Amino acid sequence: QGKFTLLRDTRTDGSFLVHHFLSFYLRAGCKVCFVALLQSFSHYNIVAQKLGVSLAAAKEQGQLVFLEGLKSCLDLLFGEEEQPGQPSPLQFLSPEPSFLSRSGSPGELRALFHFVQGALTPRGSADSWKGPVLLVDDLSVLLSLGAAPVALLDFVHYCRMWLCCQLKGNVVVLVHSHEDSEDEENELVVNSLCHHSDLILWAQGLATGFCKDVHGQIKIIKRLSLQQAAGQDVEQIYQYKIQDRNVSFFAPGLSAAVL
Repeated sequence: QGKFTLLRDTRTDGSFLVHHFLSFYLRAGCKVCFVALLQSFSHYNIVAQKLGVSLAAAKEQGQLVFLEGLKSCLDLLFGEEEQPGQPSPLQFLSPEPSFLSRSGSPGELRALFHFVQGALTPRGSADSWKGPVLLVDDLSVLLSLGAAPVALLDFVHYCRMWLCCQLKGNVVVLVHSHEDSEDEENELVVNSLCHHSDLILWAQGLATGFCKDVHGQIKIIKRLSLQQAAGQDVEQIYQYKIQDRNVSFFAPGLSAAVL
């Protein structure tokens, strides 16, 4: 509890980690706020059903609060409101002056933070869920939509302080990174988040190219230096193969192709 986990992918798709954490926390009975900026609800629901979890049922029970970023973006661009009278969590996209923050900056994510607060604030005995969890897939999309890097880092910082420190909940965020990338803003965000993470799961594509028995490798970095000033981070590397209903992990060089 109270941990910030960063999911990072390079030269591969790390979305399988998002599906794992989503199904894991729902099965554990946690209250989950899922900010889904990359895919539709039906996509996540289909994958979750393969993992034995129904997102539709979780929404009906109040366990899952789902923000469908694709739909919210379209509603804003075409001037429609999801719930009349309530600002959209992605209101920084709106060209209308009334949607700007008090400071006048169109890149602020204050409304998105307020949405997360409203979704995960404990409601006394009415909430029987074990702990609050924020899951974001993926943060890099907000940069592409025009949010400033500082606004993204502020949003994550406020979520960490409120959710991890005060409520002892968990934050899980996926970001994309590219080697030798010219996108300096994205790399700035990724590197900054790495320094503040308790755990980093870094999915990487194979340097040798495609292999049907090994889809990539994952580096697990436990940031012990955050708790202990003189502590050293612990790194572990595994290779993995994504199957229909699960993911198999093995030490480098111990895949079925080698053995």
